[in-house]
Amino acid sequence: MIPNILSIAGSDPSGGAGIQADIKAISARGGYAMAVLTALTAQNTRGVHGVQMVAPEFVADQIAAIRADIAVHAVKIGMLGTAGIIAAVARALDGLDAPIVLDPVMVAKGGDRLLAPEAVAALHDTLLPMATVLTPNLPEAADLLGTTPATSLDQMAAQADALRALGARAVLIKGGHMDGPESVDLLVSEGSTTALPGPRHATRNTHGTGCSLSSALACELGHGHPLPLAARRAKDWLSGAIAAADTLRVGGGQGPVHHFHTRQELQP
Repeated sequence: MIPNILSIAGSDPSGGAGIQADIKAISARGGYAMAVLTALTAQNTRGVHGVQMVAPEFVADQIAAIRADIAVHAVKIGMLGTAGIIAAVARALDGLDAPIVLDPVMVAKGGDRLLAPEAVAALHDTLLPMATVLTPNLPEAADLLGTTPATSLDQMAAQADALRALGARAVLIKGGHMDGPESVDLLVSEGSTTALPGPRHATRNTHGTGCSLSSALACELGHGHPLPLAARRAKDWLSGAIAAADTLRVGGGQGPVHHFHTRQELQP
């Protein structure tokens, strides 16, 4: 069966992150991608130049339209932006029996803030308890906890435990911001911590890695894989997409990863 995967996120017109990256990642992992827009952005590989939020009621209307007609096998939630949109998404997803991957998109690669500080409390209160797995990078985890980013695996594990205490059933905390020859993510769930190492590739073209990983993870869960296997499969796929990123020629800043690196007919 091809699973139907719903992404709820903002748009990136350059195609490297946001809804556009989610659709590519879900398609690359064998899912059928659906998209609910929360925001329009004016951005490219060099940065974000403008953001126009979608009205919370219309975000909810988009989700309701999908739920009224199409079976949803997993959900990925990305950029939400405001407390109003967070509340609308939580209400619209109430009662859905499907895995929810929550990627707390808070700050863009170039430093532009994409989640209003006052919306963090709303995220804690409404969506964290609904999350099957939360997928923060180190700055996002620190932002959610009001602390400084982890600098060791022990600190990463401690912060993941603290995030689980806020309601998420599991946390995949991503270690890409740390130094070293490997990029190690930690999957922390009740009574279990699994290290997911991967090679660190020498490229600046990593735009949209968080969006892509969380979407791939949602798709793997939609296929029915247990969380540890789903996380490993998503991580391995993203590592290949980063390794192949330099085969693309997109923009003059931080370019995208190559979502379809496994498709031989698309190789140069």
